[in-house]
Amino acid sequence: MIRVLLADDQALVRAGFRVLAGHAPGVEVVGEAADGAAAVELARALRPDVVLMDIKMPGTDGLEATRRISAEPDLGGVRVIILTTFEEDEYIFAAIQAGASGFLVKDTEPEDLVNAIRVVARGDALLSPGVTRRLIAGIAGRRPAQQVDASALAVLTEREREVLALVAAGMSNDQIGEALYISPLTAKTHVNRTMAKLGARDRAQLVITAYETGLVRPGLS
Repeated sequence: MIRVLLADDQALVRAGFRVLAGHAPGVEVVGEAADGAAAVELARALRPDVVLMDIKMPGTDGLEATRRISAEPDLGGVRVIILTTFEEDEYIFAAIQAGASGFLVKDTEPEDLVNAIRVVARGDALLSPGVTRRLIAGIAGRRPAQQVDASALAVLTEREREVLALVAAGMSNDQIGEALYISPLTAKTHVNRTMAKLGARDRAQLVITAYETGLVRPGLS
């Protein structure tokens, strides 16, 4: 059972998501929060698998709440999906930098919302290739990065570095397998090992690491 926490300042929105998520097989809504501070407290108390987090909330907003959740070692198993009415690059970048594992607009189709919960709950990032490329080529090119010593990649094998670069290009496991002439399962294994070695929570953090270490650069595909 995937346990979900809803965080949105609008009761009507929470009610809608509660119905959509709660009626999906294998998904249970375990709590609701009307602001970011409450979301953090409930995350600590309930330890949900996934938090559906609105960005715009009074007081502590969704981005700050996501940062706090992601920064707590005891909440390492809690994944955050950012929900917003804004589909702008700056929000996508800020959400991923805050530690979110996914980004969805609120008019997402019901089946896509449930699929997003399942994807993020199993430890994958909800990032389409288009969003990933925009993150690297668009936002990163306009914003100074927090540079990370490239030696951080020394723990990776040559194959894992190749896989990391392809993840940063927005490729799925199937696409990585095709590009490297390996099976999708082998590609997934390489991705998981790369995440483990780099201490990344998910593919979203791999993208950020690939950019910050200079493995990929803005404007290059």
